[in-house]
Amino acid sequence: MKISVIYICLLFIGFASFSARAQEDISPERKLAIDSLALEKVRDLSKYISIIGNKDTPFSEANRVIDRAEELFAAGAEIGVSSLTTNEITYYQVRGYFEHLMALNYDKVSIKWYDIQYISDLEQQPDGTFVGVITIYQRFEGTSDDGLEYKDTTKKDITVFVQKKETQIGGRIIDFWDVLLGDIRVAETTT
Repeated sequence: MKISVIYICLLFIGFASFSARAQEDISPERKLAIDSLALEKVRDLSKYISIIGNKDTPFSEANRVIDRAEELFAAGAEIGVSSLTTNEITYYQVRGYFEHLMALNYDKVSIKWYDIQYISDLEQQPDGTFVGVITIYQRFEGTSDDGLEYKDTTKKDITVFVQKKETQIGGRIIDFWDVLLGDIRVAETTT
């Protein structure tokens, strides 16, 4: 009986400390820094996509950039692809998306992102992770030497995860906030 009571008390204390840690707030100054980091990671992804999609990029360089780009994402994230020629949206795992991008049947590809901005503020989840959404507009242009040309503009919503993590530096445990990108969902595609 005493062991059960002690076990229940320890369990309750464990849940209470987890809950207190999960409910930790981000100061306004820290939030600005996190927002800046999230936007920087999205801009980095934009550059990586331009390099990977560029047909002049050597295969080995494109693969190196793919490896770097994958590091920006949470495990299991997917990226949506749409087209003006169909109403379907295809979702790829991150590496599969980049490989698809490299294999596009155009001789020249230009991909530019613009109007990058938060559309939802960071909201804390029960596990302590903060989640927000950044929206971007992507201008895609593909042309082939035989005259084939395709252009579209796609509005995409990028889920952003902010988690408190720990690392050890010089024997000391240091807390830091890490930003990872999640799914990139297609909101709409226009000409």
